[in-house]
Amino acid sequence: MSDLDQVTLNAGEKSVVLPVIKPTLGNDCVDISKLTKETGLFTYDSGFTATASCKSAITYIDGDKGVLLYRGYPIEQLSEKSSYVEVVYLLINGERPSAEQLKAFTDELAAEANVDASINTLIGSFDKDAHPMAILAAAIAQLSAKYHASLDLADAEQRRKAAVRLIAKVPTLSALIYRHGKGLPANKPDTSLDYVSRFLKQTFESADGQYELNQDVVKALDLLFILHADHEQNASTSTVRLVGSTGANPYASVAAGVTALWGPAHGGANEAVLKMLEEIGSADNVESAVLKAKDKTSGFRLMGFGHRVYKNFDPRAKVIGEMTSKVLTQLGVQDPLLDVAVKLEQAALQDDYFVARKLYPNVDFYSGIIYKALQIPTEMFTVMFALGRTSGWVAHWLEQQVDPEMKIGRPRQVYTGHDVRDYQA
Repeated sequence: MSDLDQVTLNAGEKSVVLPVIKPTLGNDCVDISKLTKETGLFTYDSGFTATASCKSAITYIDGDKGVLLYRGYPIEQLSEKSSYVEVVYLLINGERPSAEQLKAFTDELAAEANVDASINTLIGSFDKDAHPMAILAAAIAQLSAKYHASLDLADAEQRRKAAVRLIAKVPTLSALIYRHGKGLPANKPDTSLDYVSRFLKQTFESADGQYELNQDVVKALDLLFILHADHEQNASTSTVRLVGSTGANPYASVAAGVTALWGPAHGGANEAVLKMLEEIGSADNVESAVLKAKDKTSGFRLMGFGHRVYKNFDPRAKVIGEMTSKVLTQLGVQDPLLDVAVKLEQAALQDDYFVARKLYPNVDFYSGIIYKALQIPTEMFTVMFALGRTSGWVAHWLEQQVDPEMKIGRPRQVYTGHDVRDYQA
């Protein structure tokens, strides 16, 4: 880590002194905000891989050491000792709640869990085979129409209420979207249940309202939501912040986050894992699949291994890997694709090729397996990710609204088109 307080950039005959920003944890950052004014130069950083777009106190990642902190708390400790609702409170408020605060927050989420009947009409207007993420984005955007009278973003209480509504209603929307795809009647959330149980019952209950809750399943899903709650300035969170920087309301901002998450390189990765397992087909084919993955000319990739940020083991994968084997045992699930996944995990963890390249199973690999064991359709996997990530998106949107340095996002470009040319008739 550098001890520099400033750096000097020489650009021809011009030079500029740029201050260095010191974070609590992580890399120092060169503040280039006055670079263009003093030198006429922009910087180029494709994918913003070395550029900090904001200051944030929510989440910290050290990819080299495999560290993930929510508000300073290690993900391993939160996974073991906390609940998803407590983690949500922590993310949006900055501190863990007291017992009284947690109960009040839990009650408020239950009170806001219902959605207007017009949502059922909207969801029902989609084909049953429409991708659930398309419906989710539309349904979240519709909330801004429902609550248009309480979208004064200068009002802290209205901002907080919108945040609570999003966190409370996205599980309800997700359940209704699942039921629409299955041809089941729309229903209401059972607000006497806890957050995760409420979602499970509304999603899977029969037409006559019957569903037997399995506490092993509740615990597994609660853990998955904790692990997915936030992950710093990833593509979808950056999208939420970019849209939010325009003054857009939180519903529109989160709907944009949903569409960014949809991509197979981001939230759609766990869906891609199951498609890969289906392509492999049988545990007997794992060895040949691993050989194909090593062959760069084969065009075959192992999905769910390695991570853009973590150059070591994904700390979330360590937690969820243990939970996965437990859940599969507890549920007694017999599924050939899960046999493929278990054998593939073992092969990758032992194979020198993958170990040398640190291509360890990541959170997407394990989450896809658990969702499969819970009998959640593959096309709903990304919706489950969005459900957990809504709390992180909302936390970042709230933080951004009170950031005195916030500006509308406006990246620059390196223009590579034609020079000026005349129109010839």
